[in-house]
Amino acid sequence: MTVLPDDELSLAAEFPDATHEQWRNLVAGVLRKSGKEVSDADAEHALSTALEDGLRVSPLYTALDAAPDPGLPGFAPFVRGGRAEGNTGGGWDVRQRHTVADAGAVLADLENGVTSLWLVVGEHAGIPTAELDRALDGVYLDLAPVVLDAGGEVEPAARRLLRLYEERGIAADAARGNLGADPLGHQARTGARYDIAPVAELARLCAGRHPGLRALTVDALPYHEAGGSAAQELGCSLATGAAYLRELTGAGLSVEQACAQLEFRYAATADQFLTVAKLRAARRLWARIAEVCGAPRAGAQLQHAVTSPVMMTRRDPWVNMLRTTVATLAAGVGGADAVTVLPFDDALGLPDSFARRIARNTSTILIEESHLSRVIDPAGGSWYVERLTDELASAAWEFFQEIERAGGQATALRCGMVGERLAETWSVRSAKLAKRREPVTGVSEFPHLAEKPVVRAPAPAPPSGGLPRVRRDEAFEALRARSDAHLAATGARPRIHLAALGPAAAHTARLTFAANLFQAGGIEPVTEGTFEESGALEVCLCSSDALYEEQAEAVAGRLRAAGAKHVFLAGRPGPYAGVDTYVFAGCDAVSVLSATLDRMGVS
Repeated sequence: MTVLPDDELSLAAEFPDATHEQWRNLVAGVLRKSGKEVSDADAEHALSTALEDGLRVSPLYTALDAAPDPGLPGFAPFVRGGRAEGNTGGGWDVRQRHTVADAGAVLADLENGVTSLWLVVGEHAGIPTAELDRALDGVYLDLAPVVLDAGGEVEPAARRLLRLYEERGIAADAARGNLGADPLGHQARTGARYDIAPVAELARLCAGRHPGLRALTVDALPYHEAGGSAAQELGCSLATGAAYLRELTGAGLSVEQACAQLEFRYAATADQFLTVAKLRAARRLWARIAEVCGAPRAGAQLQHAVTSPVMMTRRDPWVNMLRTTVATLAAGVGGADAVTVLPFDDALGLPDSFARRIARNTSTILIEESHLSRVIDPAGGSWYVERLTDELASAAWEFFQEIERAGGQATALRCGMVGERLAETWSVRSAKLAKRREPVTGVSEFPHLAEKPVVRAPAPAPPSGGLPRVRRDEAFEALRARSDAHLAATGARPRIHLAALGPAAAHTARLTFAANLFQAGGIEPVTEGTFEESGALEVCLCSSDALYEEQAEAVAGRLRAAGAKHVFLAGRPGPYAGVDTYVFAGCDAVSVLSATLDRMGVS
C-alpha cells in the first residue's frame, strides 16, 4: 500500500482561499434578496443572536476569534477539566436524587447504572433524619458515595450519616460524598441563615479523618431557579465559594484544605453550548480565586451538574426527556464530574420507576453508546466554545465583583441586591416567553389539548421564603389551568372558530399558527363547518395578505352579523374595519390569551 505524503492530501487545494469579507458580502446579498436592507459590514451582526448578560453569538467563528489559552486538562486554569484524564476513566458520576426514604428505589438505581446518591433530608422537605438509615438500607456505603442536601438540618443529618458509617464498619478513609452544608444557599432558599461554626467543625473533621468526604456544597441552583442568567449563576457561586473560604480559613483550615471541602452545583440547560461554556468558565474563574488566595494548585473545581428544573414543563412532560438528554450531553461535554438527570415527571411530583429508569439511562447511553466520555474535553479547540467561555467568564466576574463590592454574598442576599438583579433578568426573559420568542415545545408551541394529564403522588414541599422559584411554562400553565377548570365545570373548553379564507395554499400557514396560539391558552380551535355551527363566540380570520385586502372587512362584517363578539385576524395589524385584535409572530401571546379567556368568562 502506497502512503501519499501530506502535501498530496491537501483537500480543495485547487480552490482559492475564501476570505471573511467575501463570505460577509455574500451573506449581505442573500439578506437583501430576502427584503432586509443591510450593508456588507452589518450582515454578520444581522445574523447574530443576542443572549443574556450582554453576550452575542455570531454566525461564524474563525481562528481570529481569539480567547485566552485554556491550558491543559488537569492543570490551571482548569478550563479543560480538573483531572488530566477527564471522564475517560468510566464516565461521569451518575448521581440520582431522592426525596423519600424508599430503599427499594435507591437500590434499583444503584443496581442499574447510578453511581452515587443525592439525598434530600429534612423533617418536612425530604427524608427525615431519623429515617436516613432506612433510606440507605442495603446500600454498600463504601462503594456508593452519598451527598446530603439537608438545608438548616445539616448538622444532625451529617452526624447521623457519619454515625451510620461507623455502625456499618466503613473505614474512615472509605467514606465518600458530601455532607451538603450550604448556609448561604439555605439563606437564598429560605431567607434564613444557619450558624457556620458547626459547618467549620464538620469541615475540620472531614479534612482530618475522612479524606473522601467534603463538608460543603456551593449550590448555584437557587439563583438559576430564581430566573438568573448564566453569568449571575456563576457570579453568585463564586461569591459563595469565596465566603466559605474566608470562614474555613478563619476556622483554622489552610486554603488548600478549605478548597478541598467545596463542591459546586450548577444547572445544565437545553442550551447546550451555553451550558458547556458555563462549566468551563466556572472552573477558570474558581482557579483564579484559588490563585489569588495563594493556592493555585487547589483550584480544580469539583462540579455537579443538574438538569435545569426551570426548563421542565408540566404539560406534555414527555418532551422533558429530550430536554434533559440535551442538557446531560452538554454537562458531559462541559466536563462535569457528576451529573443528575431529573426525571421527566419531576415537575409533577414524585417520579415513578419508569421516569427514574429513563433518567439514569440517559447518562448510560451518552457514556456507553455515544462514547461521550472517551474524549478529554470534547469541546476544546472550538473557536465558538472558547470565545463564548471567555465572554461568559468576563460577564460572571463582573457580577461577582459587584456582589463583593456590596459586602459579599450574605449581605447581597440580605439587602435584596441579588434578588433584584435576578428579578430584572427574569422579567426580560418572561417577556420573550410571553411573545414566544423563546418557544416552549408542548406548551407555547405545539400544545396538545386532548392529551391525558400525567398524575403523580405529591413530592415533599421544597424550602421557601427566600428567592422565588420560576419555570419557563408558568404563564402558559396558568392559562391552561383556567381552561381545565372551565372544562371540569362545563364539560367543554372555551372555543374559537378559525375562518379560513381562500384556497389551502393561502390560509394553511396562518391557520396552523392561530391553532397553535389559541391552544397554548387552552382555547380549542374549531376549523370545521361554519361559525354558526362551531358554538364559538369569537373568530379568527386566517389567510394571505392579498386576500385580506379583498375580503377581510366584508367577512368580518358578516361574522359580526352572525353573532361574533370578537374578531381576530392572523397577521400584522392593518386598516381593516371590523377586526378587533391582530395576532402575529412576536405578539404578546400571554396578554392576548388572558384577555380572551376573560371575555369568555373563564376564571
